[in-house]
Amino acid sequence: MARLEDIPEPTRTAARDIACPQFDTTPWVGGPPLSARRVAIVSSAALIGAGNAPFPFGSGEAREVPLDRGPGSLLTSHVSINFDRSGFQRDPNVVFPLERLEELAQTGLIGSVAARHFTVMGSTDPVALQEAVAGIAQALHADKVDAVLLAPV
Repeated sequence: MARLEDIPEPTRTAARDIACPQFDTTPWVGGPPLSARRVAIVSSAALIGAGNAPFPFGSGEAREVPLDRGPGSLLTSHVSINFDRSGFQRDPNVVFPLERLEELAQTGLIGSVAARHFTVMGSTDPVALQEAVAGIAQALHADKVDAVLLAPV
């Protein structure tokens, strides 16, 4: 992740001045211990499988992460001059730590790993993502997910 002072203008000013939306709800809730929770990943790396269409710049959509080929076959279509892909290229778990979650489930630190995970384009205005995030929340609820690992890039 780039430090604000290392980002060139005008991107630095745009990132600093973007308005953060206000919400009427409180996101913090109680629940079972971590060892009993089903965990999903939500990444802002705009992950796609080989051959899938990339996320368009500024896209407000959310997509299910394609897991049928394993985490090593994922590509990132994140659009930002400040996004260093070298860590992801060496180890996809840097951006999408599915293998680490599976290890945690095997040791009993977490209850289980969800079957579905989601991704968005991280360089998108948060207001444009509201509908997509509501869809992610609905899908996670349907999958009985009670913990989410946010993997921002």
